[in-house]
Amino acid sequence: MAIGEIVVAGASLGGLRAAEQLRAAGWTGGITLVGEEPHPPYNRPPLSKEVLAGKAAFDSLAFKPRASVADVTWRLGERVVSARLAERVITLDGGEELPFDGLVAATGTRARRLTCPGPAVGRHTVRTIDDARALRGVLTTPGVRVVVVGAGFIGCEVAATAVGLGAAEVTVVDPLPLPMVGPLGALLAERLLRRHERRGVRFVLGVGVAALEGGDRVTGVVLTDGSVIAADAVVESIGSLPNTEWLAGNGLDLADGVLTDDRLRVGGLGHAVAVGDVARFPNARYDGVARRVEHWSMPADTAKHAARTLLAHLAGTPLDPAPFTPLPTFWSDQHDFRLQSFGAPALGKDDVRVLDGGPETDPEADVVVGYHRDGRLVGVVALGGPKAAAGAARHRAALLELPALTV
Repeated sequence: MAIGEIVVAGASLGGLRAAEQLRAAGWTGGITLVGEEPHPPYNRPPLSKEVLAGKAAFDSLAFKPRASVADVTWRLGERVVSARLAERVITLDGGEELPFDGLVAATGTRARRLTCPGPAVGRHTVRTIDDARALRGVLTTPGVRVVVVGAGFIGCEVAATAVGLGAAEVTVVDPLPLPMVGPLGALLAERLLRRHERRGVRFVLGVGVAALEGGDRVTGVVLTDGSVIAADAVVESIGSLPNTEWLAGNGLDLADGVLTDDRLRVGGLGHAVAVGDVARFPNARYDGVARRVEHWSMPADTAKHAARTLLAHLAGTPLDPAPFTPLPTFWSDQHDFRLQSFGAPALGKDDVRVLDGGPETDPEADVVVGYHRDGRLVGVVALGGPKAAAGAARHRAALLELPALTV
């Protein structure tokens, strides 16, 4: 393998896995990881659940890197602000320029924030360790009233955690008619809503946030219908924004993350690849539409393929003939139940069928739901306990064998 320098922009899970996979694929040259956070790579999913609930320590989140990356250079607490891909140079926020032979874009996402007027104090997100530390201090305050804006994965998890910690009131606000209806569809989202309500979460759906009330800090949330919800803390869980600004000016498609081909090459350049949440790639397992996939398994999956792609270019050897066709997987622990998914359920929401489980009239019954497109199973989601998750896993082999779909 040729000797040179690979720079990984982003030092979270995607960046760490990229470095490990580069070594596994035979790269013996230098590797430098640049990350904006001062913390070494850590596990983010527990931030809204076990760690926020006090069931796991913050210092338990750090990943243990493989021995193969003991010699890489870490530049933590520094941010990549620009790149000149043709010249193979990136610039850091302190003005330093780092040349590279190969580049891995692994800058991930940041929390999207509300743009409405109102005080700043009392507003929270759950994206980083520092975010979770600040929010935990609030949620453990006796009598706290919490409003969660956004009924997606993180919003529902935080609401469940807040109820478990004994918050006086927990209200979830979302302009959509059901929680998590985007990825799950109405059938499962309705069951999810009833489970949350039975455990003490209040939902105000079909309305948005117009403003935040309060002087020095938030005291209430004004909704678009004119009503007001009293709040001591507001958790903004309205999605994410890909960190792509540093790639501007290189002629790339940055409309939603950085567009890659089915080998994870950025802008058709062999010496630049993207991994993790920031990558928008086509998956021939389903169709030719490029999408970002923000699931925990994706950093490792993309890193393995991107490392082979990048090193083939640097060594001048043929590319792996197989395109990148991962099987998306996610889970979400809420209260005392879990959502477990395999495949791409959002692509099959027009044809949803109960594959196994109790009647719709019993929201506490375990259920496994199948999502179909053109009559073929493209995703499976289970809601319930371990048996339900195992039921979803039984369909994994069929989903892996799914032939490419056309649109």
